[in-house]
Amino acid sequence: MTLPYPPNTAVMNLPRRDAKDKLLGRTRYTVDESSHGMLHAAARRSETASGRIVKIDVTPALSMPGVKAIATREDAPGLHGIGIADHPLFAKDVVRYHGEPLAVVAATTLAQARAAAAAILVEIDPIAPILTMAEALAKDAPLIHPDWASYEILREGAARGGNIAWEATVVRGDTDAAFARDDVILVEGTYRVGRQSHVPFEPRAVVAAYEDGRFHIHTSTQVPWTVRHVTAKILGVPEAAVHVTVPAVGGGFGLKFDCSLEPFAAILARKTGRKVSLVNSRREEQMTCLSRENADILIRSAVTPEGDIVGREATVLMDCGAYGGEQVFLTTMTAHTLGGNYRLGSVKIASQAVYTNTPPNGAFRACNGVYNTFALECHTDEICKAIGMDPVAFRRRNVVGDGDIGATGQVFEGDVLGPMLDLAIDTYGPHERAKKGPDGRLYGRATTVGTWFIFVGPSSATVNLNVDGSATLVTSGVEIGSGTMVQSLPQIVAANLGIHPDAVIVKTADTDASGRDLGVGGGRTTVSIGAASQEACAEVRSKLLAVASQMLQTPQDDLVLAQGRVEIRDRPGSGTTIQTVIAQAELEHGPISGSGAFTAPGIPAMPGCAAGHFIDAIDIPVFAVHDCDVAVDPDTGKVEVLAYRVIQDVGRALNPRAIHGQIQGGVTQGIGYALHEEITINAEGAFDQTGFSSYRIPTALDTLPIDYHLYEGAPSCGPLGTKGAGEVPILNVGATIACAVANAIGTPVNALPLTAPRVLGLIDGLSSGVDLAHLSRHWHENTIAFSE
Repeated sequence: MTLPYPPNTAVMNLPRRDAKDKLLGRTRYTVDESSHGMLHAAARRSETASGRIVKIDVTPALSMPGVKAIATREDAPGLHGIGIADHPLFAKDVVRYHGEPLAVVAATTLAQARAAAAAILVEIDPIAPILTMAEALAKDAPLIHPDWASYEILREGAARGGNIAWEATVVRGDTDAAFARDDVILVEGTYRVGRQSHVPFEPRAVVAAYEDGRFHIHTSTQVPWTVRHVTAKILGVPEAAVHVTVPAVGGGFGLKFDCSLEPFAAILARKTGRKVSLVNSRREEQMTCLSRENADILIRSAVTPEGDIVGREATVLMDCGAYGGEQVFLTTMTAHTLGGNYRLGSVKIASQAVYTNTPPNGAFRACNGVYNTFALECHTDEICKAIGMDPVAFRRRNVVGDGDIGATGQVFEGDVLGPMLDLAIDTYGPHERAKKGPDGRLYGRATTVGTWFIFVGPSSATVNLNVDGSATLVTSGVEIGSGTMVQSLPQIVAANLGIHPDAVIVKTADTDASGRDLGVGGGRTTVSIGAASQEACAEVRSKLLAVASQMLQTPQDDLVLAQGRVEIRDRPGSGTTIQTVIAQAELEHGPISGSGAFTAPGIPAMPGCAAGHFIDAIDIPVFAVHDCDVAVDPDTGKVEVLAYRVIQDVGRALNPRAIHGQIQGGVTQGIGYALHEEITINAEGAFDQTGFSSYRIPTALDTLPIDYHLYEGAPSCGPLGTKGAGEVPILNVGATIACAVANAIGTPVNALPLTAPRVLGLIDGLSSGVDLAHLSRHWHENTIAFSE
């Protein structure tokens, strides 16, 4: 294979090999799957948010044209979940949210399946739903899960009780003493954010078959091994009986980081003996979309007049919806975002997942870090106003650096945020006073900082050398649109084997062919799968060079792999081609392959500091500095983002162009969260926004080119010094726009999104529509671990 080689295959602007096929519509996603005899499925969902099931009668549906099978609660009696097993596949005795599945129907056509699902007789005695966290936490509130104490605990260590599904806490130092000091200024802020829908182009979809006593699941997911595990648990079969394959995924953003539709299709496949396709309609996807959760945040800080933060307390209420789900895990993130940007003398943080009769929420790009950063950076600006210090100077004084202690007691390595902040100001200039322009608009600017992290977890990889000198990488990695599987991983393999990235074939995820992997998300793919791939390459190199050493009569240490050749060090053009060595190796030993695995054992928290966390400390911190200019129309409340700038910590940028794409996309998604995207829930417990016609996402007219700088050199255990680059671009966007708007209008911002009516209310001195002052006392009374 003759290909042009760049000077360093580890770092290059490698174009996406899948770009042309995707642009021309040739890429096949799960929703495109079709085969002769395949059945189509549709779900019957509850139209009641809370109630007791009196009757579900499928008899009328069974006799309808084309119907082959119907599955209900009798087909999947168990419970599953993360941390706690509280979630049934189908509603059992009660329904807990509008849209909860009651039955699924398989029929010859989709129209027949939908008609039959609608014909199922459902009788539910309604119960007044609890639609807000304030209602759920009120004294004597009805329990959404009356039997919560009997649920199987899958992970010990968290406080639970009543309508609080899970609580994660951090206590380091004595905050009571810090707040009691005579020389401190006390600042308290309360903040609220709404839900955000992922809106991937491809909705959740699955095609399932049951053959040879095994379930074969072809699905649009970020986590094939999670799908395997959960499906097996729900169906009561060994995990080896479930085989999962994943084609290209049409967007995930965290929505597909769980097992969702797969068990339904698997049950119907076993019942019918036929392939079954189940695809969410766009309305179903929106109405049951595992949104980024709505949340209420309280932050209190004790700060000296000189600008030192001697104490911080925070409570975050996260609406998990009707079931704990991913929110149980995501309570972990609060400690590392609210406690990650700045040095804190003492800290006390509680994060609670609260049950409500609303659709369950889940992971979304940078998870709860997006809104915690919004709250923290708005709070930071309010601190600066209270003590009379310049916001940039305060941040520069307090951002974490080498040797500083994080919220859970870990010690940070390297000075990163401070130099990044300096770079932003040096590059983009110092702040000017907010002003009113000649067009009558109000202008403001803000600079914010953010801390995110990469959760590593287990990954594995196998690399097979092919006779033509190419290599095949076999992993459970999934291409969700970020480009990792078609850009960074081929670059890592190529750099280790001295071949061109285009000569690296990446096999699509298949649990029968590859080892276990935690999943694609959290910025972990390049780090974890990349490290496993690098270890696999080390075994391949060793085998290849052992054979080459005999062929060239040269010690292995004097041989290098470069440009598709095995050469003698410092003698370009010497040696022979990799193909020649592979051929000799196959004659003597057989084909060359290597396997590798990677995980990080995790950094422990300070003893006794953290409780209820799934990740005690940050394995690989990732930092960001964002800066933006906005203009606000005082007559309408409309906010326009005029310029947006990003300084992003990347460790080492293997493909700068690919990272630029992630930054552009992440900031655009963040603009939607900050200004446009809003989900409201009506009195029946259903979303008012049912699809593209009613849910406002950014268009080309709402975004702008993003100026960016990739900050390299920060410590990382990732291969070749890399860090994940896909999650963090969205982290600061809501915070930066909110702080810039607050500077422009001269009024603090405490809620997102900043829709025009909300901004106009702030300008007119009215309430932003969010009153949270009463929640301070309420939260402290309902914090389980901190209660007396």
